[in-house]
Amino acid sequence: MLLTAEFWVAVAFVAFLAIVWRVGGFSMMTSGLDNRAKRVRHELDEARRLREEAAAVLADYKRRRNEAEKEAEAIVANAREDAERLAAEGHARLNEFVARRTKAAEAKIAQAEAQAAAQVRAAAADAAVKVSETLLRERFQGAAAQDLVRASLGDVKSRLQA
Repeated sequence: MLLTAEFWVAVAFVAFLAIVWRVGGFSMMTSGLDNRAKRVRHELDEARRLREEAAAVLADYKRRRNEAEKEAEAIVANAREDAERLAAEGHARLNEFVARRTKAAEAKIAQAEAQAAAQVRAAAADAAVKVSETLLRERFQGAAAQDLVRASLGDVKSRLQA
């Protein structure tokens, strides 16, 4: 049994463990593992803190985006209302302008009609006076006839022009 290789491997292993224990290798390994565990725990805590901070920043950005979207919608709604109001005002002004221009044109037309009617009456009165004068001259002779014609013509002329 002392000559088997497994025996000597076991003896060498136990001797190695004794040397490692004597030098303090086990305590160095456990302290190294403890330090590593602390470092990993610290890194996990830092990662958790960073994740929570990132979640808070993400929530803040989402809230800000929602606020910005609502504000943009309000701006668009206000712009639409302003555009509709301005269009209605423009339409009302245009209708008012057209009504004023139509009224002015109708007034000019009425004035032109009145002036034309007055001119026609004046021309008709002049023509009637001339015709009457010509007829009366042919029928009446003398100074009395002339006075009668002048008085009648003046009377007719004043009535026709009125």
